[in-house]
Formats: sequence, C-alpha cells, structure tokens
Amino acid sequence: MSENKKKLPLVVEEGWRKKRTQPTLPEVYRSLRIPKTGSWMKKFLAFAGPGYLVAVGYMDPGNWATDIAGGSQFGYTLLSVILLSNLMAILLQALAGKLGIVTGRDLAQACRDHYSKPVAMILWVLCELAIAACDLAEVIGSAIALKLLFGIPLIYGVIITALDVLVVLLLQNKGFRYIETLVIVLILTIGACFVTEIFLSKPDVGGILKGFVPSPEIINNPSMLYIAIGILGATVMPHNLYLHSSIVQTRQYEQTSSGKRQAIKYATWDSTIALFFALFINASILIVSAATFHKAGMKDVAEIEDAYHLLAPLLGTTLGSILFGVALLASGQNSTLTGTLAGQIVMEGFLNIRLPAWLRRLITRLIAIVPAVVVTALYGESGTAQLLILSQVILSLQLSFAVVPLVQFTSDKKKMGEFANPLWLKVLAWMVAMVIISLNAYLLFQTFFG
Repeated sequence: MSENKKKLPLVVEEGWRKKRTQPTLPEVYRSLRIPKTGSWMKKFLAFAGPGYLVAVGYMDPGNWATDIAGGSQFGYTLLSVILLSNLMAILLQALAGKLGIVTGRDLAQACRDHYSKPVAMILWVLCELAIAACDLAEVIGSAIALKLLFGIPLIYGVIITALDVLVVLLLQNKGFRYIETLVIVLILTIGACFVTEIFLSKPDVGGILKGFVPSPEIINNPSMLYIAIGILGATVMPHNLYLHSSIVQTRQYEQTSSGKRQAIKYATWDSTIALFFALFINASILIVSAATFHKAGMKDVAEIEDAYHLLAPLLGTTLGSILFGVALLASGQNSTLTGTLAGQIVMEGFLNIRLPAWLRRLITRLIAIVPAVVVTALYGESGTAQLLILSQVILSLQLSFAVVPLVQFTSDKKKMGEFANPLWLKVLAWMVAMVIISLNAYLLFQTFFG
C-alpha cells in the first residue's frame, strides 16, 4: 500500500498541455498486486473486478422502465437493440480502460490536461450534473423497491438510501477488493432473480432467438423506433467512462510497454465479460415483460411499480413480484456505490483538489437526495416519475461531452504512442460516437418538442 502514497513525477509529457498530477482515488491507487509468474488465468483474475463496477451502470433502475415498455409493447423484437447498445458500450469501456492504463490519467484528468481551463470547467459542471441525475434515478429506484417490498413510504426510502455512503467508506478503508466483491455479489443476486423470473414466465425460446436478429420493423414503426432509440441512447452512462479510466489504475501493472499491453488485454476481457452480464440482465427484463405482459395483451405497461404488481397474478405466484423487487433494490444500491466513486473521481480529476472521502460522498448523495425528497413531499409518486425522465434527459445531454474526448484522446498518437487506436478502430469508434450523439439529439428533440 506504500506505493499509493507516492506522488507521480511532475513531468511534462508529450501531447499534453499540463503536467500530470496525483491520481484520483489515491487511497487505492496501485494497491492490488499482479502476479508476475503463473498462469494467464491467475493474472486475469488479479485484473478482474473494475469491469463489474462499470457494468452496474448498464443495469441501473433508469434502464428498467425502457426495457419493460419495449417488452410489453413489442414482445421480443427489441432484443437486437439491447445487443447492439451493449456492443457499443463494450467498445467505449475498452477505450476508457486503455486511456487510464497507458497515460496514467483518468478521463477527467485527461480533459483537464488537454483543454483550456474554461472548457474544462464547463465539462466538469456538465459531468457533475450527469452524476447527480444518474444518482437521482438510482435513489428513486431503491426507494421504489423499498416501498414495494416493505411498504416503506417513498420519502423515507429516499432518506434511507443515504446510508450507503457509510458502506462505501467502510469497504474502501478495508481495500478496493471489498467494494468489487460486494458489487459482484449484488450482480449475481440480480442475475439469480431474473433466471428464476425467466423460468417462471416460460418465454418463447424461438421468439427470443428471433428477437436478437435486427428487424426492419424497428425502423418502419415510429413507436418501436422511439423506444429503440431510448434503449440505445441511454445505455452508455457518461460517468462510467470516467470511473473505468480511474479504477483500472488500482492494479500494480508494470509501467513498461509489455506491462501496459498485458494490462489493456486483461482489463478489456474483464469489462467485456462483465458487460455481457449487463446484457443478460437487460435482456431478461425485456424477456420477462414480453412473456408476461405482451403475451397477456397488456401492451401499455411501462412503470416499474405496475410491472411489480402485475407479475404475481400473471405468473401465478407472489415469488415473481418479490424477486423483481429484490433485483430492483440490488440494482439501485449497486449503482449508488459506483456513482459515489465516480463523483470523487470527477471532482478530483477536473479540479485537482482533494476532499475527505466522506465529505465528497456526502455532497454527492445530498445533491441527489434533496431534490428527490422535495419532489416526493410536494408531488408524490407522479413527481418522482417525472424526475426520472428528467434525469435521463440530463444524462443524454452530457454523454457526447464524455464520448468525444475519449475517442479523441485514444486516437492521438502524441498522447497514446504505440497504443493509439489503429485506423479501423478509430473509424469504428467515431462511428459509434456519431450514432450515440445523433440518437441522444433525437431523444432530446422528442422529449421537448415531440
């Protein structure tokens, strides 16, 4: 642990406007050893972990309503859209991991070291808004789960979610592996719940396989296209790109060309495998929705609470609703754990200031909890539903401001040297960036003027 207390050498590196500074999350920086000998599996397992913290953002409560609506309205057809969005996420997260490993900077530090101070400050404000919006969705999701499972009123559920700050602090003081382990356990809990849900709902296997094949109907049907764009446009969470580029640096990989190459390979495997878990969760939500609501002719189910109450009578057992609620609670809590880490990374990276971990996390939670409490008290459940929509709009607004710098930096040979994106990857990355920008612009237009 002594290494994470050392300051990085303050040297001007080629391709960057500013000097490299201390890493974010200094308390866990390079704290996990990588074995220099042994099998590839042993080395891979030493790298495994950060990908699962990233995958959490792709199965947060903000995605649930879209998947439920897609399944209830159009059956299994939009499974191909979930697959496509996941493939785009795999590419972008691999680039985020590579940026952190090669340059020793997370995405927030890279933006600060590349752009002028006014531009960096604008990017910071936009990113803080996105993290607050994402945290808001997770707080409300957890509160809804507490209400459904235990009858706790929403306003009290929102306040209870603040306690997760203490959990993060306790685990991080014990070591970063404890946070990773908790996240993986919660992901496995969500997965186990939906495996059971799929078994209970008895979906059409042929329909599922057909759903993973893109259909022209998605383009031709305006209603289907709108939900498809919602799934695609809101899948990649901007804070995940900042988070991943920082937490890959918790590993003590060798600071040589071969050491970095090995680290990139294993980090990419880690995030890719983890994101396939996220694909399974999102696809499962849509499959259960299609096999229950769409099959029963209920094509207007879009709210999480409606889905919870309707599952029990349709499946013939209360177990279906209970598992749905448990999975939602695990999803919300998981997302808040990673959201608080992302908040610390973004503030430290953009502003180059160090706040006590407890203070930074308290600020992050209050930014999300205060509006949730106020809106819940004034407008009740309908207000929180509108707040969820607003949070997704804010996320859509910010995403382009994270994706474009990421692709720009990882494609720059002056910044990345031999690890710069080759031409085929550069073209593919910019295509994905343009698709995401276009879809989010369309979503925003439809939200305000559609």
